Amino acid sequence: MNDELNDEQTRQLRALLEDRFNTLWNEIGSELDEAAKERFLQIAGEAQDLEDRSLADLITDLNMTLVDKHVQETRDINSALIRIDKGIYGTCDDCGESIGLDRLNAYPTASRCLHCQEAYEKTHIEGMHSNL
Repeated sequence: MNDELNDEQTRQLRALLEDRFNTLWNEIGSELDEAAKERFLQIAGEAQDLEDRSLADLITDLNMTLVDKHVQETRDINSALIRIDKGIYGTCDDCGESIGLDRLNAYPTASRCLHCQEAYEKTHIEGMHSNL
């Protein structure tokens, strides 16, 4: 069975990646605008009580966390688009085998086949556990 992507599949995945990239940039802009408005209201309303200020800080932090997540996803998309341009999209970074169309349809920014991704997560997650 040939798991290599054909030109049409690659074009469709590129379009999907580009659409998601554009959507994310619009969301990032909206979230940053909203965060700026919230920060302005917080500064303008310095007479707020401590609970209101804490809630405003929490909302701002959550918005920035979402922005960070979106920015990371745009980086992943950009990396996938670069791999398409280089002709290596759909090839696992670790083992060099095909990632497979099903995986790419589910996760278009994937740079590893499922087997290598599972191995990567196993080795990297184990190092993140606390020794307490």
